[in-house]
Amino acid sequence: QVQLAESGGGSVQAGVSLRLSCAASSYVSCIGWFRQAPGKEREGVAAAESRGISTYAASVKGRFAVSRDAGKSTLYLQMNRLAPEDSAMYYCAADRVDGGCSSLSAGDFQFWGQGILVTVSS
Repeated sequence: QVQLAESGGGSVQAGVSLRLSCAASSYVSCIGWFRQAPGKEREGVAAAESRGISTYAASVKGRFAVSRDAGKSTLYLQMNRLAPEDSAMYYCAADRVDGGCSSLSAGDFQFWGQGILVTVSS
């Protein structure tokens, strides 16, 4: 079992940046971020394969960026130009294979974090 520990959430004003971190307890091939706003479906935000390929949702492309540390067990989500519609509970997710990293489909991720809240006010 892989444990995922998220950090970095909070309440910010629109237009600023925030960085989320997700540390995995052991090596995973694919690691990514999902988010879920109240009353909405959980959606994939971004994910990164161990070989460096990243995938982004259209809604965040150009504003958000993911990166993995050299040991590849921690994923960072740099969120720039935050907007109120980015407010949600953000979940880290991981899997031992890379399929989910290209699909951004929740069903392709086996391991999940507890979630961390991001609130963006206008």
